[in-house]
Amino acid sequence: MATTKSHNEDEMEDELLKDKWFGFSMHLYHGFWCVDSNMEGIIATQTHFHAHDTDIILASLPKAGTTWLKSLIFTIINRQSLSHISKHTFHFKNPHELIPHLEVKVPKTCQSELDEIPSPRLFATHIPYLSLPESIKSSKCQIVYVCRNPLDNFVSGCHFWLEFDVNKGFKLDTQLIEEHLEKYCKGVLPYGPYEDHVLGYWKESIENPQKVLFLEFEGLKKEPKTHLIRLAEFLNFPFSDEEAKKYVIDEIIELCSFKSLKEMEVNKSGRINQWYQNNAYFRKGEVGDWINYLTLPMAKRINEIQEKLKKVGFSFANYETDL
Repeated sequence: MATTKSHNEDEMEDELLKDKWFGFSMHLYHGFWCVDSNMEGIIATQTHFHAHDTDIILASLPKAGTTWLKSLIFTIINRQSLSHISKHTFHFKNPHELIPHLEVKVPKTCQSELDEIPSPRLFATHIPYLSLPESIKSSKCQIVYVCRNPLDNFVSGCHFWLEFDVNKGFKLDTQLIEEHLEKYCKGVLPYGPYEDHVLGYWKESIENPQKVLFLEFEGLKKEPKTHLIRLAEFLNFPFSDEEAKKYVIDEIIELCSFKSLKEMEVNKSGRINQWYQNNAYFRKGEVGDWINYLTLPMAKRINEIQEKLKKVGFSFANYETDL
């Protein structure tokens, strides 16, 4: 007779699965790969965070356009300050300071302080949809999800993880790429598997479009104005006709552009945490940069992830590779 495993047994099996990502220890937790140093923050978020109906949550895999979306969302919500662009908050604070990750913020802040943050509260997370705190899923709070094609996501991630202080001196050579590409394709990456993360939020965006807005990094790059209007409407902060006439949308696109943010002094040096410097967030931000680092056989292996996505109905609307 077949037996059904308990939730605790599943967790015990998960914890037996361990690996490393650029030197950082990980283990499988609730079906996704968790960097051990993030474990406390993830558990605290799942057990202690109480969502408000007016909260706005940005969700993504690491290196999928998170920094850019943080800047766009913050500026849409606080665009009254655009009249003083030279004194804009971005000149003094990195976008990650303005929209903190729940996994970082919750363990350091008591619930009463979180509740006192003015509405709408802006947070971000890398946690997969199914593992989000129940209050986020059951409340009326809104989720903006941004995904990026796996080829660029992988290459950008490789560069980013080498920026950590513990990895100083390592070079992104073929051996290092091959080692982590094999893991990436098997789903062994922080907060992965990739396809599970993307599909979790995509399916919810189809079933509940008022709850989850699904965006593609490539679409934002291709048609930033169209996507910015769509984003503002979803957040219930739509642009007025007068704002459109005064080029407010264009100002936001320019202010939040990769070039603009990268050139701000606050993002050239300093750090908002102990692991890496602010400039680690601003490398290239390009579509198709993978071609400078991956051989054709490498790219074809990663492209199998896109084939898996297509089999269940998802394909990138703004990114196609002919390999």
